[in-house]
Amino acid sequence: MGAQWKHKGRTEHAAAKGRLFTKLVKELIVASKAGGPDPGSNPRLRMAMDAAKKASMPRDTLERAIKKGAGLLDEPVNYETVTYEGFAPHQVPVIVECLTENKTRTAANIRLLFRKGQIATSGAVSWDFNRLGIIEATPPEAGADAETAAIEAGAQELEAAEEGATRFLTAPADLDTVSRALTGMGWTVSAQNLAWVAKNPVALEGEARAEVEAFLEAMDEDDDVQNIYVGLK
Repeated sequence: MGAQWKHKGRTEHAAAKGRLFTKLVKELIVASKAGGPDPGSNPRLRMAMDAAKKASMPRDTLERAIKKGAGLLDEPVNYETVTYEGFAPHQVPVIVECLTENKTRTAANIRLLFRKGQIATSGAVSWDFNRLGIIEATPPEAGADAETAAIEAGAQELEAAEEGATRFLTAPADLDTVSRALTGMGWTVSAQNLAWVAKNPVALEGEARAEVEAFLEAMDEDDDVQNIYVGLK
């Protein structure tokens, strides 16, 4: 959880899946606008498309979002990235990334959501996080040496992930290069993204942890909230 928090049941209900699609569409639009509609030359768009496909987004929805971002439709849209820092209950550090076309609305909503925690000024929390690229991949065969793969692909570190996968950590600028290198070695990349990773995550159990998770779930339900990074073990 120290990298990116995700609501466990986000895709289990129609309303939750609708919110997920809203977030994915925004990322597709912004990625396409920033780097063009060709995923071959736009790594951010390629990652957004992979995420949308894994979430079973309809093809026409995906393609429309890309065209909209690239300015190929008569529907101008201008999303801005706004980042908020603060603390969840029990002083758990949190970074919240938003994509919004109305910063005034978003600021009011985020301040309201931070009532059970504490909103902070820029830099008050992010100093205790590292900005990294994160790749999750499974080996081509059982017993494959993840350390050797990390060295050859240019990853900085690695750690075990769920279900036999390995999590490779990279410098932000190296994310796409390392991902392509791993794929070339036969590894199956299941996810890749840029993330804030806490240097000193907090360990909580029982009611205290439940309070933090309830806070994060409420934050995640806001349509403007794109990503939540939390320093929680």
